This record gives sequence, C-alpha cells and structure tokens, in this order.
Amino acid sequence: MILAMTPLRLLPLLPLLLLLPACGGSEEDAAAGFDRARLAVFGELPEFIEHPEYGRPSEAMIRLGEKLYRDPRLSADDSISCNSCHDLDRAGVDGKPFSEGVGGQLGGRNAPTVFHAAGHVAQFWDGRAADVEEQAKGPILNPVEMAMESPEAVMAKLGGIPGYREAFAEAFPDDPEPFTYDNLGRAIGAFERGLVVRSAFDEFLAGDDDALTPQQKEGLDLFLSTGCASCHNGPYVGGGSFRKLGEVEPWPGLTDNGRMEATGNEADRYFFKVPSLRLITRTGPYLHDGSIADLREMIRKMARHQLGVELSDDQVDSIAVFLGSLG
Repeated sequence: MILAMTPLRLLPLLPLLLLLPACGGSEEDAAAGFDRARLAVFGELPEFIEHPEYGRPSEAMIRLGEKLYRDPRLSADDSISCNSCHDLDRAGVDGKPFSEGVGGQLGGRNAPTVFHAAGHVAQFWDGRAADVEEQAKGPILNPVEMAMESPEAVMAKLGGIPGYREAFAEAFPDDPEPFTYDNLGRAIGAFERGLVVRSAFDEFLAGDDDALTPQQKEGLDLFLSTGCASCHNGPYVGGGSFRKLGEVEPWPGLTDNGRMEATGNEADRYFFKVPSLRLITRTGPYLHDGSIADLREMIRKMARHQLGVELSDDQVDSIAVFLGSLG
C-alpha cells in the first residue's frame, strides 16, 4: 500500500505545495471571480451512477429496488427497513450517532448517507463491500440490524408476499432464476444508483459564477488552499479513498481499528473511507462513531489532525458556508 510507505506527516503537504500558486486570494478576489483551473480536482456529478458491468438498469429493476429499500418486512420482526437508518426524507441518514436495529440494538458505527454512495470507492466505513449491490445484502443478515437468519429465509419470506415473485421476474427477464438473494442486492443497488442530488456547487462547476455567494467562494478558496481537497475531491467531494484518521496529529480516544478490521492488515489500522461532503450540513452527527455533532467543530478538528492547520473562527465559518453549497 503506497500510503503506508509514505511518511504520514508529509502527506498533507503535497496537495498544499501543488496549490500554492493559486492560494492567497483576498475576499474581494473571491467575490469577483475564481480561478476555474483549481476546480479540476472535483469533476462533474453524473445524473445516474451506472454499474461498471451492468450499465443502467431497467425501470422495473429500479421500482423493485425502491420497494425492497422501503419494506420493513426484510427484517426479522417487520420493524426495520433500509430506509429506517438511511431515511431518504432526511438526506439519507437517521441523525443518530448509532442506528437502532431489531429490538432496539445499536450498531457499532454511524450510518452514512446513501445519497451518492454508489459512486464511492467501496462501501461501509472500512470498505468491506465492493459496491452498493453487495452492501445492500449485509444489514439484512446482520443480527444487530435487520437480523434475518439467512438468504434463504429472506427469500422464503418475500416469496409469501404477493407480487414480489412477479416483480423479480419483470426486473430480471433474462435470468432463468430471477428470484434470488443476489438479485435482491442488485435491485436495491439499482435504486440507490439513482440517488443523486445536484446543488448550487454543481451549477458553479458548470460555469455559473453567480451560483455561489462571495462568502461561499471565499470558503471554497480556503477549502482548496488549506488542503481539504487532498482527500475530499472528485465528483462526490470525497468517497474516493481511505485515509488514516489522525494523519498528522493522533486522533484523541480512537479505539476503532477501521479498515484493518476488514483487511487484517496492520498498515490499515485507523484508516477509514473518506466520506463524501455532499449534503454534509444535513447528515450529522459526524465521524464513524457519530461523536461530533457540530459541523464547525468537525472542520476545525479535521484541519488540525489531518492537515496540521489551525483555522480561525472566521475561516471555519467560511468553509462551513461553502459546504452548505453542496446540498
């Protein structure tokens, strides 16, 4: 792993060195315009996040996926659906540090937003699932979450619900055996791949200089010059890599081993998937353990522990205002 062989204290300096020629703009400069060459670190948000192998799914598959996503009968006691923890009416989260599963049991990590998740490098904080299709099958069988006994038990239960067998046959017309647990995952993933939300930031990236306010442009300038985009980049403003929490200064009280729990590799200890910052003002509390409720505190701590930068209150406020443009 290249990251593990690079001195961790030098990593945050690399993006800063690359950005230095463009840094130092005043608030007046930010209000007047923006050097668009600096925006290449992001990229255009797709309208639909297609599967690299299957491409764009049929409407029948998407409809089935949404029905499954919202159906609490996928849980052992008919109380928990995918939407319970990833509420589409609440920006894809439940607003809790840890979500409640069957019988009120609490999970061990914060439930991140499902919006744009299909475009991430992997799923879960530790990356143990390759894509949303694989991820969708995990919580249903997790004894703390939806607590179904087995894939066979799930399909037997669904098979007794009128309409599901027919919906699977319509969604997978070329499959000799459409009614399978793998196809359940594919259908839910197909629905989630359409959970894309454009924002003012996308209008700005597309060339509309007035889409962001002067303070948002100032915050974007700080976001870039501080080095935040070294991790939070790409069309999802994150979600594309794994980084160590406490890269420059150790993160206080960290006990979760992060990606190491999925890989067994000591070099992955305390590494987590970099979250997307889209919808970030609406998806707290923050971190893998939901331990930080305030976005400004999160910004300040990430700058200190990941980049070795102490931000002033005004700088934190400006970055927070910029993040509000992400949806």
